[in-house]
Amino acid sequence: MRRLNVIGIGAGSPEYVTVQAITALNQTDVFFFLDKGEEKDDLLGLRREICARFIEHDRYRIVEAGDPVRDLAGPVYGDAVANWREQRTVLFEQLLRSELGEDQVGAFLAWGDPAIYDGTLRILDAIRARGLVEFELDVIPGISAVQALAARHQIPLTPTGGSLLVTTARGLADGWPHGVNDVVVMLDAKCAFRELADQDATIYWGAYLGTDDEVLISGTIADCGAEIQRVRVEAHARKGWVFDTYLLRRTP
Repeated sequence: MRRLNVIGIGAGSPEYVTVQAITALNQTDVFFFLDKGEEKDDLLGLRREICARFIEHDRYRIVEAGDPVRDLAGPVYGDAVANWREQRTVLFEQLLRSELGEDQVGAFLAWGDPAIYDGTLRILDAIRARGLVEFELDVIPGISAVQALAARHQIPLTPTGGSLLVTTARGLADGWPHGVNDVVVMLDAKCAFRELADQDATIYWGAYLGTDDEVLISGTIADCGAEIQRVRVEAHARKGWVFDTYLLRRTP
């Protein structure tokens, strides 16, 4: 039976690749890479670098396929995501059937950790439910952007005896989330934290964590919110993409 590895490769640095991930890399015959366009070619470049650096044989193949375009401009965000995920499901299913032999091991390399804002596991569940391709699955955790952020700012991530919320910018749409003082936010293209400048809160922000382009900024939202927004806009204009994460910590 086919076997699949979903391997968390960390948040940007090859040094974040774990020993368990290296073992899984060396067990893999076929790697499936999604091409997200020329602007994000360095994301593919890191995956290629990880394979070249850690795999101790030359028997593996890399299969690249164009990633379906995710159009989030429609009136219903959930419908747009569901449509994109269905397109990915069909694509992944085709790749497994045509490129992976019955006795081979395939792998998808997940940025950060496969359990945190990565759709690969949901897509593979959907493929299983369709019943056209059978496979065994192993999931290898990786160092997430959340962990890397805390390490680079040299701060504890969880409050003493308190709760930590991990959310997206949409989670800030109605203000500070109820019942928590510590909030990690991912995927915030519009710098939603600036709407919370009246809060007595510190922001620990990081972009391109673990890479040569890494940027770290911290301070109160009121003091450094505008700087973060400026740096983010400039970085996106320069590279064409930004992966950023931040922790908001409010005084109890």
